[in-house]
Amino acid sequence: MKLDFIDMGNLSIAAANMRGKGKDPDVADLMPSIRARGVLVPLLVRPNCAEGHYEIVAGRRRFTAMGAVAREGGAVRPIPCAILDEGDDADALEASMLENLARVQPDEVSQWEAFVALVKAGRSVEEVADSFGFEPRAVKRILALGNLLPRIRTLYRGGEIDAGTVRHLTLASKSQQKAWLALFDDEGAYCPIGHQLKAWLFGGTAIAVKHALFDVAEAKAAIVSDLFGEDSFFADSDAFWSAQMAAIEARKAAYLVAGWPDVVVMPRGDWFRSWDHAHAGKRKGGRIYVEVRESGEVSFHEGFVTTKEAKRLSSGGGDDGAAVATKPVRPEVSGPLNAYIDLHRHAAVRADLAGHGGVALKAMLAHVIAGADLWRVDIESQRAPKEDIAESVESCSAEAAFDLKRRAVLAVLGFDAEAPTVTGRPLHRPPFAPLFARLLELPDPVVLEIVAIVMGETLQAGSEAVEMIGLHLGTDMRKHWSADAAFFDQLRDREVLLAITGEVAGPEVAAANAGEKGKALKAIVSDCVEGANGRAKAEPWVPQWMAFPPSAYTARGGVGSVRSARRVAHELAAPTAPEPDAEDEQPLAA
Repeated sequence: MKLDFIDMGNLSIAAANMRGKGKDPDVADLMPSIRARGVLVPLLVRPNCAEGHYEIVAGRRRFTAMGAVAREGGAVRPIPCAILDEGDDADALEASMLENLARVQPDEVSQWEAFVALVKAGRSVEEVADSFGFEPRAVKRILALGNLLPRIRTLYRGGEIDAGTVRHLTLASKSQQKAWLALFDDEGAYCPIGHQLKAWLFGGTAIAVKHALFDVAEAKAAIVSDLFGEDSFFADSDAFWSAQMAAIEARKAAYLVAGWPDVVVMPRGDWFRSWDHAHAGKRKGGRIYVEVRESGEVSFHEGFVTTKEAKRLSSGGGDDGAAVATKPVRPEVSGPLNAYIDLHRHAAVRADLAGHGGVALKAMLAHVIAGADLWRVDIESQRAPKEDIAESVESCSAEAAFDLKRRAVLAVLGFDAEAPTVTGRPLHRPPFAPLFARLLELPDPVVLEIVAIVMGETLQAGSEAVEMIGLHLGTDMRKHWSADAAFFDQLRDREVLLAITGEVAGPEVAAANAGEKGKALKAIVSDCVEGANGRAKAEPWVPQWMAFPPSAYTARGGVGSVRSARRVAHELAAPTAPEPDAEDEQPLAA
C-alpha cells in the first residue's frame, strides 16, 4: 500500500465499496469540515483498468462531500488516497467494511451484502468475524438474511418491519414468505408480526427442539432454525408428537419396571396441580404424573398421590406402612398472634418508609408494574373507532418517540424485548421482590425515566390528567402532529371547515369560499398546510381542539378536550367558582 494525491476526475466508486449501491449517502455532517479543510483522512482506493484511474473502496462519503463542494464552486484539490495492491477483492471489501463500521454503522442488509461478497471471495465465517470484531454467531445471523426474499430485506432495511418479525420470517419457507407479503400488502387483512408470526408459521404453538425426549437426529425430523441460530423448531408438529409420545411410553415402562405402582400420563395441555396432591414414596403408593404441555415440554412429577388418598391413608385406611401424611403439627403461633405480628411489622416498616421517598417511589413503581392485591392499574388501550384512526396514531412521530424510550426501559429491566408494554404484562409479570431489587440497584435518574414510561402507559386518553400534564409541560402539538388523511376524513362540518380555512388561508379566502362544499374547503386547507397548488405554506398548524389549552370553533359543544380543559380550570379556581356549563364551549382564554 502507498499514499498519493489523486485528482477527483480519476476516481470512481468501486463495486466492492459497501456503500457503492443506491443513492448518494447523507454527508451533511461532513460538509463544514470538507469546505474548510478538504479531505484529511485518505480514501482507500485500488487501480482500475484505465491508466491513472482508481476505484474508491472505502471513503464514498468523503468523496461525495468533495463533489458537493465542487458543485458549489468551491476549491477542489487532489484528494489524499491510500492505494491497495492490485486485484485483491477480499482485501478491498474488508477495507470498505472496516472503514464504514468505524464511522457510520451500516444497516444489517448492507452488512449481509458485504459479508456474502467476502465469503464468495474466499473468507470463512470465522475470518470475517475476526476482522470486524463480531462473534461468528453474529456473522451467521447476518448471513441468514439470505434466506429472505429480496423484498423482505428491502422492507427491513427501510425500517418498515422490525428485527423480531425478520427473525421469525427466517423460519419461513419461500412460499410462506410470499403469503406473508400478500397479507402485508393487503390493508384489510391481519398481518401477523413478532410472536404472533411464529404461531402463524407453525399453525399454532411452535415446538422447540430442546423439548424433545427422543434423539432428533435418529428420528430424521425436519428442523427449522431462526435468524440467530439459537432456537430450533420442528417443522412437522404431528411427527414430533408421534415420536414424543413414543418416548413418554418408553419412560413409563421404565418407571414400572423400576417398581413404581402407577404412571399417569395426563392429557396434553392439563396442568399438574401440586396443591391437589401430596408427596408419597414408591413404597407408600406414590405415582408418577407425566405433565405434557402444548409447547412440547414434558415434566415428570415423581412420588405423588391425591390429597383425598393422603387423608384416607393418614387415618389408617391404607395398608401397613402406606400412610403418606401425618397429623398436622400445631403451629407455634395462633392465627390472631400471626395477625398481631404482621400488623406491627407493617406499622414499623411504613413508619421508616415515610422518611425514604426514593425507596417508596421504587416500591410503588414495582407494585404498578408487577401488580399487587391492593393495586389495580390498567393500561390505556388506545382503542380507536376506525382502522384509519388507529393507524394514524400508531404511525405518528409521538408514538414512535415514546416506544423508543419504552424499548430502552424493557432492556434495563430485563423484560422481553418484544413485549408490547412495560406495565400490566398478564401471566408474564415478574414477582414484586426481584423487580423491586432491580429498581433498588438503578440510579434515581433511570428510575424516573421508568416512572415516566409507566405513567405514559397508564395515562387515560381524554382525561383531565392528560390536560393538566400537557398544560404543565407546555406540550406543543405542532412538534408532534401534522394533518393526515385520517384527520381530513373525519372533518365534515362546514361551519368548522370555514373557520379552519380562515385560520390557515386567511379570512379573505374563507369569505370568498363561503359557498363551497366541504370537499373544496378541505382541499384548500390541505394545500395551505402543505404549500401545494400555488398556495403559500401556512405556519405549522393544529386545530384548536388539539392545542393546550384547547378551544372550540362553535358554541354547539360536544368537544371532549374542551370539556376536560374547563373542568381542570374550574378545579384549579377558587372553591366559590361556578360549575362550567357543559354546553358552553366557546374558545378558552389562553
